[in-house]
Amino acid sequence: MNFNKEYIDWLRKLLLRWNYFYYINNNPEVSDVVYDNTMKELCDLENKYLGCVSVRSPTQLIGGTLNTTFKKLRHLSPMLSLDNIFEKSEFLSFDKRLRVMLVDEVRISYCCELKLDGLAVNLVYKNGVFVSAATRGDGIYGEDITSNVRTISTIPSKFKITNNISFPDILEIRGEVFMLDIDFIALNEYLIKQGKKSFSNSRNAASGSLRQLNSAITAKRQLSFFCYGFGCVQGGNFPKQHWDRLQYCKFLGMPVSDYTRLCQNSGEVLQYYNDVQKMRSVLGFRIDGVVIKVNDISLQKKLGYSFKAPRWAIACKFPSKQKISKLYSVDFQVGRTGILTPVARIEQVLLSGVKISNVSLYNINEIQRLDLMIGDIVVICRIGDVIPRIIEVVKSYRKFNVVQPIKFPNYCPVCNTKIYRVVQQAVLRCHAGLFCSAQRKRSIQHFAARKAMNIVGLGSSLIDQLIENRLVYTPADLFYLNESQLLNLNNVGIKVVSNLLRSLNRAKCTTFSRFLYSLGIYKVGIVHAINLAIFYGTMDRLVNADIASLMRVQNIGRVVAGYVYRFFREQYNLKIVKELLSSSIGIYWLEVAPLSLHTNNIHSVFFGKNIVFTGSLSICSRRDVEDKLLLFGAQIHNNISSKTDLLIVGQSAGSKLQKAIQMNIKIMEEMELLNLLKIN
Repeated sequence: MNFNKEYIDWLRKLLLRWNYFYYINNNPEVSDVVYDNTMKELCDLENKYLGCVSVRSPTQLIGGTLNTTFKKLRHLSPMLSLDNIFEKSEFLSFDKRLRVMLVDEVRISYCCELKLDGLAVNLVYKNGVFVSAATRGDGIYGEDITSNVRTISTIPSKFKITNNISFPDILEIRGEVFMLDIDFIALNEYLIKQGKKSFSNSRNAASGSLRQLNSAITAKRQLSFFCYGFGCVQGGNFPKQHWDRLQYCKFLGMPVSDYTRLCQNSGEVLQYYNDVQKMRSVLGFRIDGVVIKVNDISLQKKLGYSFKAPRWAIACKFPSKQKISKLYSVDFQVGRTGILTPVARIEQVLLSGVKISNVSLYNINEIQRLDLMIGDIVVICRIGDVIPRIIEVVKSYRKFNVVQPIKFPNYCPVCNTKIYRVVQQAVLRCHAGLFCSAQRKRSIQHFAARKAMNIVGLGSSLIDQLIENRLVYTPADLFYLNESQLLNLNNVGIKVVSNLLRSLNRAKCTTFSRFLYSLGIYKVGIVHAINLAIFYGTMDRLVNADIASLMRVQNIGRVVAGYVYRFFREQYNLKIVKELLSSSIGIYWLEVAPLSLHTNNIHSVFFGKNIVFTGSLSICSRRDVEDKLLLFGAQIHNNISSKTDLLIVGQSAGSKLQKAIQMNIKIMEEMELLNLLKIN
C-alpha cells in the first residue's frame, strides 16, 4: 500500500464510519479484529508522520489445546467433561431447558467460574491428607501424576485444621493446573537459551510439565492450580451449595479463583460473561470462556448427567480468535473422485499458536458467498479452535488494494481434461478418472487403505514414485509389480520390497464388502459396501442390478444407487474389476449368499444394530469380530449415543461401560458375542 496523506485520511473516514455503525446504529459493520487492526495501522502511521495528526482523528477520540508411560489411576467417581456452547444466546436456551426440567423450581442461581486453559486434574484427600492425583483421562481412569502434583506449591499436602471446620473422610477435588503468562514466558526463554524447543502456548507448557517422568523437572516449572469442583465425598458435613463448597475449600487451604461469582439469574450470568471477556487480557493467565453451574446441589442431582457431561453445567466459550491476512492466490486441488477443491493461499498468520498459510474454500458457493477476490484483505479464524476458515472479507480495503476475480479453471490443473460443473453440489469435477494422475494417486491410496484391501507398506510417497515412473496406472497394476522394479525406486530397500510383496499377496484374500469399498465408487462408504455385499452376495448379481433393485438395499437411496449403477456401466471400470478377479491376479473371497437367502436367526440379533466396543478382546482380534458383525448387517461406531443398540465389553472396559449403564443400553460380554458369532 502507498502510505500517503490520502490513505491516512481514508483510514480516518473508514474508522469514523465504523464508529457510527457500532455506537449509534448498534449494528457493527465489521468485526472487532478488523476494527482493531485498522485503528492500529492508523496509530502507527500517525506516529510515523507526526505532521498528519489531527484532533478529529479517531485515534484522538474517546470511545471507539492416555499417555501409556504413566500408571493408570481409577477415579473414585467418573470425571466427566462439559458440553460447550459458543454464543450467549445458547446460554439462554440452556437456562430455559433447565427450567422446563425443573418444573417446580421458580428460581435457579448459578455459580460462574473462569474456563481455565490448562489441564484438568483429580486430587484425592483422605482424612485431610493428599494421597493421589490423576489426569481426567477417559473419565474413569486417568494418568497417575501424584509425584508431579506434589511439587506444586499451591496444592496443600494436608488441609488446614481449625476448630470450626471439619472435612470429609474422603474427598475428590477437581481443578485445573495451568501456567501464569509471566511463568510461561520465563520458561520459554529458559528453554530457548538451553537450545531446546519452546512451547507454543501456556496450556501445552502446563500439560507437558505435569506429564514429566522426572518430577524434579516439574518442580522447576512454576505451575498454578485452581479448584473448581468435586467428585466423591464420603463422611463429614459438606455444604449443599456449590458456591459454599468452594468457599469451604478456601478455608481448608485450597486455591480457588477470586473471579468466581454467584449469579442469581440469567441476566447476571450474561453480565459475568461480558465482564470476564473484557478483563480476559489482563488476568495474567489464559482462559477460553466461562463455566456456568447450577449452584444448588439438590438441583444438580435432579438434573443428573448425560453420557458424557452433567446436565447442570455448561461451558460457554468465547468466540474463536481471529487474524487479518491477505489472499494471494487460489489453487484447485483434485481429489480421488475428481472434485476440485479451491484452496486459498494467504499471507502467513499465527493463530492460537499455529502457523496458517493455506485455507480451504470448500466449493464455488463459499467463494461466491464471501464475494472473495484475489488481493482481498480477509479475516481468518479457527472453527472450534481447529479448522482455519475465511469468515470475512474486508471489502472497504478494495479502495486501496488491487483485486481481481478468482478464475475457475476450464481444464483440470493436473491432466488438462475439460472440467464440468456439478450445479447441484456447487463443485467442479474432472471426469478423467484414472487417466488423471491426481485421481490415480488418491484412488490407489483408497484401494490400499486398511478398511479396503489393507495393503500394508504402500504409503503415499511410494505410490507417488510408482505413478511418476509409470509402473502403476490402475489398482490392478499393483499386483504385477516385481522385486527389480521396486528396488529401482528411491529409498526402497529389499526389506520394504519383501514386506510389500507379501502384503500384496495377502490382500488377495479379502471380503466382498472390502473389495467393493476399495473400488472407490463415488458416495459409497464402508457401510454402503457392506449392505451391497450382503444383499447381492456375488459380483455378477451386483453388476447386473438396475437402479430399482439397488434402491432396495438398506441405506441406499436414489442418488447412491445411480452412482453404483453408472460405475458398472462404464466398460473401463468393468475391465479393471474383471482383471482384479481374474486368474492372473486372483483376488477372492468366500461367496456370501444374498440377503433373501439368509435364514440364520442371527440377523434378529445383529442386523441393523448400532454397535460400540469398549475394552480389549482376549480371544480374537477386534478387527475380525467387527468384520463378522459388519457381514451380518451391523453398523460399528466409536462412541456411544442415543442411537446405540449394543455395547460389546472386553477386558479393561472404559467409560463407555458407565455411559451404557446410565443410558440403559444392552451390554454383551465377549464370550456371549463369540458364541453367537460361532468364533472360537
